[in-house]
Amino acid sequence: MCYYNNDSANLYVRPLEGFAAVVDLDEMKIVSYYDKYVIPVPKAEGTEYRASKMKPPFGPKLKGIGVSQHDDGPGFTIQGHSVSWANWVFHVGFDIRSGPIISLASIYDLEMQKYREVLYKGYISEVFVPYQDPSEEWYYTTYFDCGEYGFGQSMSSLQPFTDCPANAVFLDAYYPGSDGVPVKIANAFCIFEKYAGDIMWRHTEIAIPNEVITEVRSDVSLVVRAVSTVGNYDYVIDWEFKPSGSIKLGVGLTGILGIKAGTYTNTDQIKEDIYGTLLADNTIGVYHDHFFTYYLDLDIDGEANSFVKTNLETVKVKDHKTPRKSYWTTVKETAKTEADARVNIGFKPSELAVVNPNKKTKQGNTIGYRLLPGPILHPLLVNDDYPQIRGAFTNYNVWVTPYNKSEKWAGGLYVDHSRGDDTLAVWSHRDREIENKDIVLWHTMGFHHVPSQEDFPVMPTLSGGFELRPTNFFERNPVLKTKSPKPIHWPNCTSQH
Repeated sequence: MCYYNNDSANLYVRPLEGFAAVVDLDEMKIVSYYDKYVIPVPKAEGTEYRASKMKPPFGPKLKGIGVSQHDDGPGFTIQGHSVSWANWVFHVGFDIRSGPIISLASIYDLEMQKYREVLYKGYISEVFVPYQDPSEEWYYTTYFDCGEYGFGQSMSSLQPFTDCPANAVFLDAYYPGSDGVPVKIANAFCIFEKYAGDIMWRHTEIAIPNEVITEVRSDVSLVVRAVSTVGNYDYVIDWEFKPSGSIKLGVGLTGILGIKAGTYTNTDQIKEDIYGTLLADNTIGVYHDHFFTYYLDLDIDGEANSFVKTNLETVKVKDHKTPRKSYWTTVKETAKTEADARVNIGFKPSELAVVNPNKKTKQGNTIGYRLLPGPILHPLLVNDDYPQIRGAFTNYNVWVTPYNKSEKWAGGLYVDHSRGDDTLAVWSHRDREIENKDIVLWHTMGFHHVPSQEDFPVMPTLSGGFELRPTNFFERNPVLKTKSPKPIHWPNCTSQH
């Protein structure tokens, strides 16, 4: 596809529709091209996003926000790529295909006086972005951002004070270029302590006569951030560690929509399916999906783990002595094979957890970590549609497989050559045993994206994510004895102009 880059840096919103070339990349020759019809090129007016090119009026106006750290520096230490903060230790890695890799994450148990394993390795295995225009010019636009483009290779250099706050520490990344020479991505990662007025825990007690008790703890967390710019889209990837033991995995979508040029200037003119939303004159934002499939090799207090579904089921009350007619209770189901562990979230109320069946709390509960899902989506393409055959790993929101060092990429080892015969969905058909073994949890979250005019010409960040949260992992609240950080008193300053 071709774009017109005169009069605006926002070339993705000015496609030359109806013209395309097919190139033999081995011969580096154009083998065919077509110019089917004349479609107006979307106007440059109103598409500029560079601050230096903006004209007044400006707004909305935001007043200054200060982020400060104590004089003795941040509350975390970095040795090489190993990070130590509060009660967490973990390693920050980089891969040309997946981008950020978090590994060897362990949390300190105050009562046991030792570090306990949580996550052996986690990363985004694939990002599947199928657009919904089946026409000749668009049907193949079904991107696999990790396997085809390289989420790590596409990482952007983060900008201090805007991509990351003033208290951030930056790490570089390197990958081998096509000629074998190392390519440096400066400021590929930023790591920072985050506090935005959140509450770790609190309680106000007024039931005691003549006394009011209020206890509040500030919630500070540690964030590892990277941004991958894959063509028109920018993905903000966060790994957030909390003292409570939770790991929150966040994704923010921003950048430029996938735009198709059209002949329409008003929705009243449209008499056919245009496969998108009319955003401006001759400008269609094409419907599409964003599927993020995470690889999560959890080692909960050791390698031997199991996957447990705790189903919430309604029970009718048979005892007529109570006016209640129903309640719900839990029924636990341990997955014995891969088939037992495939889950589409949202169809049945349940809690999903990875547990260590060999270790229990003093009260006899099995220790574990549960998955708290965020935005959930299910494929809307039919199963035998070619993009969905290649992206069959999105058919379920949760898969569990036994650890296999060759099974790293949900879309297969060579995604650009894939016919769908080497995916997570294919591996899982072996239906291997997964109970009390070294297992990998695969989780897909994401968005069905119906573009709106607010997404144009640059999209405000759309955020989502999920959480890995301890469930009977500790004997009690692990942050009960945590003290809130002392406030920093700003010196009285005057500025001179």
